[in-house]
Amino acid sequence: MKKLSILFYFLAILLTTISCADAYKFSIEKPEKTTLNQTITLKMVEKEGKEIEKVQFYVNGKEVSSNSNTLTLNTNDLGVGKHAINGLAFFDGKTKKKNAFLEVFADTKPDFYKYKIVNEYPHDTKAYTQGLEYYNGYLYETTGRRGQSSLRKIDIKTGKVLQKIDLDNQYFGEGMTIIKDKIIWLTWQSKKGFVYDLETFKKEKEFSYNKSKEGWGLTQNESELIKSDGTNKIWFLDKKTLEEKYFIQAYAHDRALTQLNELEFINGKLFANYYQKPIIAIINPKTGVVEGLINLKGLEAEMKKTQKLVANDEVLNGIAFDAENNRLFVTGKNWGKLFEIELIKQ
Repeated sequence: MKKLSILFYFLAILLTTISCADAYKFSIEKPEKTTLNQTITLKMVEKEGKEIEKVQFYVNGKEVSSNSNTLTLNTNDLGVGKHAINGLAFFDGKTKKKNAFLEVFADTKPDFYKYKIVNEYPHDTKAYTQGLEYYNGYLYETTGRRGQSSLRKIDIKTGKVLQKIDLDNQYFGEGMTIIKDKIIWLTWQSKKGFVYDLETFKKEKEFSYNKSKEGWGLTQNESELIKSDGTNKIWFLDKKTLEEKYFIQAYAHDRALTQLNELEFINGKLFANYYQKPIIAIINPKTGVVEGLINLKGLEAEMKKTQKLVANDEVLNGIAFDAENNRLFVTGKNWGKLFEIELIKQ
């Protein structure tokens, strides 16, 4: 009986402690809208004005120094996108955690571009375009859908497929890029990519990507591979190990740009197809800021003159750039034409 009394005593203390902690209701106050180039203050408060001894803040999981129950941040140190904010309050010998997020938008609107058609070339209407790249005078393309995914080498002027290999039927092929004598090819939902020999199209090895959601578009800068995953996140991979290292988030002044698809790195900027929209976004690869939007709705209209397109499926997708001759190529899934276009800033 005595043991039960002691047990009930400690249980009562525990319940009292929990109820005291639950009596404190915290919130993190933040600006209504936040953009780059701002210095902002976050404040953790108790909703009924109860005293807080101190607060330890964490930003994206990392502990940051703060002053009492306030935190001052320069948004340029965060970059655009959603950032996790956690506050650990100390009060009355107890602690309680509050979670929130801060969304940082670009501080300028994107530039808008229209286009002029320079040339038109034939394109295979059975090519469900996922990846497109110009390399050493030829067009290389990867196509999608299970049982139809392929890697191709193409003569641009004639549209003739010079070399082709099919992907195993279990995979849905996605974007690709070329590093020297290797072709790197992604798959959609299998969390797996493949490496092929550029000359023979022989598969040499495979690799995994487990941090990003899926495999969509792929391109590269001088030191890294750059990958989209169908969200607003753009991942950077080590060229040698093919491991995902970090990501940026694509944001304009008023929204995140989701469903980023095929990618091309052009003159220091990322060009990304906006899936199911006739738009290409121009993104700063360091900040994630959407600096430009290219309206290509007219190309869809041009295609519909000679071809019936399946809505929300046979959409604009595929960007390739001939850096030596400053030529920009675009196409779409199962489109019968490849367009060379010139951009005109509005």
